[in-house]
Amino acid sequence: MTREVQALVIGAGPAGLGAALSLKNAGIEDILVVDREDSPGGILLQCIHNGFGLHQFNEELTGPEYAERYINRFRKSNIDLLVNTSAIDIIADGDKKTVVLLSEEEGLMEVSAKAVILSMGCRERNRGNIAIPGSRPAGIMTAGFAQKMVNMHGHIPGKEIVILGSGDIGLIMARRLTWEGAHVKAVIEVQPFPGGLNRNIVQCLNDFKIPLYLSHTITNIKGNWRIKGVDVASIDKHLEPTSEDKFSLTCDCLLLSIGLIPENELSLKAGVILDPVTRGAIVDVNLMTSVPGVFACGNVLQVHDLADWVSEEAEYCGKAAALYIQDKITKGRELPVKTGNLVRYVLPSRVEAGKEAILSLRPITPAKDITLMIKSEKKILHKKKHKKIFPSEMLRIPLKEIPADAQYIDVSFVWEEK
Repeated sequence: MTREVQALVIGAGPAGLGAALSLKNAGIEDILVVDREDSPGGILLQCIHNGFGLHQFNEELTGPEYAERYINRFRKSNIDLLVNTSAIDIIADGDKKTVVLLSEEEGLMEVSAKAVILSMGCRERNRGNIAIPGSRPAGIMTAGFAQKMVNMHGHIPGKEIVILGSGDIGLIMARRLTWEGAHVKAVIEVQPFPGGLNRNIVQCLNDFKIPLYLSHTITNIKGNWRIKGVDVASIDKHLEPTSEDKFSLTCDCLLLSIGLIPENELSLKAGVILDPVTRGAIVDVNLMTSVPGVFACGNVLQVHDLADWVSEEAEYCGKAAALYIQDKITKGRELPVKTGNLVRYVLPSRVEAGKEAILSLRPITPAKDITLMIKSEKKILHKKKHKKIFPSEMLRIPLKEIPADAQYIDVSFVWEEK
């Protein structure tokens, strides 16, 4: 089966839904959205905690409530949606992009589109990514899988829980499992600072008196059929376990909250060049990848801290993709965006002279009383002092106009003299 559309959106989470609605609002009518799950909404459907929607809707919502707002708008738009459908290949040939789909209803099919928006989200790193020594018993899983198990299927993964990594999903599951009667014994974090948002440290750990061990790691997993315990040790500045401050914890479940990775295997098949830092696509100011007509937004581009920023980015991406389809997108003189002091990455990595841009960035390490400075060679474009910055919190900075004579943009954190 073959089909031709103006735009194909891969993924129906907050990014895919937002991008599709933005395409529709920009005048694109022939849109197809595909998702491998049996319903739209993405990861939001299992995130039953609140904290969503403060930026987009000016009210605090749970994940399913936030998703519902977009799903209702999406259904009213009459945009075509194929669920239980996986995109397995992208073939880019000039202006034509052909996506190979495998659908439960339609079987194997090819869809040609002028523009393809990648919004596949991200996945969790697992035990194989960090190679923890010890046996391989049952009871070890990612925090996101445990979240789905508890919130969507009503199963508790264990009663005595240890969590490795202080990512937001792990912190939220520490609270969730405590509410369900489990005993969360500790959260172990290899870095000297937490990996999740500060509000989750306070609300999910401190409020429940769950200990957080920074600069520690698990050195051994014990158990045959079922995990029985873990050995924990502090680490040195080279991230190597030390002989000091060693202890053991008994447990029947180990949750891994050790980071997220953009799901870009499909992007690589299309020939998209990835950023070694974000693990997402390298994009220009229009969020277009190195393959003309292929755009990326949401967690497949960069792992976001808030779903609200995903939706905002997706709306911007949809508008840009619509201009591309309508042959109205213009390419000006591009200049690089340089990462300076304490800046882990900046997206996009290229902006255009004389145009506006929205920069997304993360700091490398926590810091206090520090100023974010964005400038060209001759002009300061943005300057703001921050009381605190954290690697877990993404900053989004709108720039009204890049100077026409600029050769580069530099983004740095600086300490100013008092």
